[in-house]
Amino acid sequence: MTTIIPNFQINETTHIGIVALKVANLSKMRDFYTQIIGLTLLDQTEDSVALGTKNNVLLTLQKVEHPLPITRKTGLFHVAFLLPSRKDLGNTLIHYIESNAPLDGASDHGYSEALYLTDPEGNGIEVYRDKPRSEWDIREDGEIVGITIEMDAQGVVDTADRQQTHFPEGTTVGHVHLKVADLQKTEDFYTQVLGLNLTSNFGAQAKFFAAGSYHHHIGANIWMGQHTPPMAENDLGLAYYSFVVPDTAALSELKDHLTTLSVSFKTETTEQMSLYDPNGILIKISVETNR
Repeated sequence: MTTIIPNFQINETTHIGIVALKVANLSKMRDFYTQIIGLTLLDQTEDSVALGTKNNVLLTLQKVEHPLPITRKTGLFHVAFLLPSRKDLGNTLIHYIESNAPLDGASDHGYSEALYLTDPEGNGIEVYRDKPRSEWDIREDGEIVGITIEMDAQGVVDTADRQQTHFPEGTTVGHVHLKVADLQKTEDFYTQVLGLNLTSNFGAQAKFFAAGSYHHHIGANIWMGQHTPPMAENDLGLAYYSFVVPDTAALSELKDHLTTLSVSFKTETTEQMSLYDPNGILIKISVETNR
């Protein structure tokens, strides 16, 4: 029987790094993310594209030669790009309106203001800015309460200076929201194995997890149903996502914890490892390169 170490916590500065998507039409997806969404093209080969801000890769696209028909599987619900300020969100919203971007909605979540879109291959996208922490609804037990109400779109637009249509430097992948097969197994993995904090419950349908005191780095839901199968190699959608830890000491501490739990992982390099969550989702964990 595995012995759980209940007080293990991943380093509080851990954050999301890169999200990788498997795509059918590489050029169409590249153009959508650069011309519409606001990412910058950083590198390109015949079968892959790297996108981000000028100095930081945030999203990679990997071409799948013979993709399987899209079916209900675990994987990506949305990737969420975190902008540095409300002004940047205003600039982005104006760009989306002028570009006839496929906006699905705009919400105020209490701790953030967010725009929602869907890419040409069905991957969800969130673009958001965080409100000051003083405005978050944080309860005594540490729960960070989220809401979903209409965003003050005019207020967001009024902050814009119309100086930028692409994401500015300082933009990151703030969080990743996943479609999962089993919420309890997902909670056990992200809290007890990876050492994230459970920051919020959305009934019996969704849970949110974070390193440190953030509102969430990972969202997980069963809105598409429970016990959905994992993605196959040729399925379109999420290839993997990554966490970034501050240094090799933090990575070693996590690896020691996983070894204690007899959790399987692969050491890619001295500064990167990978493992799968209970939903068959590949996670890469790397050491911060800008340290």
